[in-house]
Amino acid sequence: MAEIVDHLEVSSAAQFKALGHPLRHRLLFALGQEAATISQLAAALGTAKGNVAHHLGVLRDAGMVHVAETRQVRGGTEQYYRRSVRRFDFVGEGARAANTVALQAVSAELETAADDPLFNLRNLRLTAAQAAELAATLDRMVHDLTDAGPTESRYGVLVSVYRPRQPDPTA
Repeated sequence: MAEIVDHLEVSSAAQFKALGHPLRHRLLFALGQEAATISQLAAALGTAKGNVAHHLGVLRDAGMVHVAETRQVRGGTEQYYRRSVRRFDFVGEGARAANTVALQAVSAELETAADDPLFNLRNLRLTAAQAAELAATLDRMVHDLTDAGPTESRYGVLVSVYRPRQPDPTA
């Protein structure tokens, strides 16, 4: 069985290409806690098995998922896929595009969420030091969370501190 790596800095063009579709991010979300078959993933994500198989293949070729287990079932073999990395960090030139695709995936997840998610979007004026402190605090909070185990419900957490495009004062 392949070892799960704690952290991967996604920085190469090939890695960003592998993450270039929202369904691939959704597959990584779904595989974040437990292994699943193509059929299970297709049912959970509401898409065709062939679509899931294609996108899993891309992620597998990029080393982001692996076959964790195989089982013989009615004369066939079921493969259980698992994420190869616990946490992905997007860095470098492709990070902005990867963030955009990840947000598209989160949007699709929000549309089908089991209950009403907390969603709070606020724009306010901060000093650079306040923004840096807020970002560091939120990052620490999310990364310090401990998984409650396989019997508990899965939740998604999205945290972002960003600076919106500033109006051009000369326009």
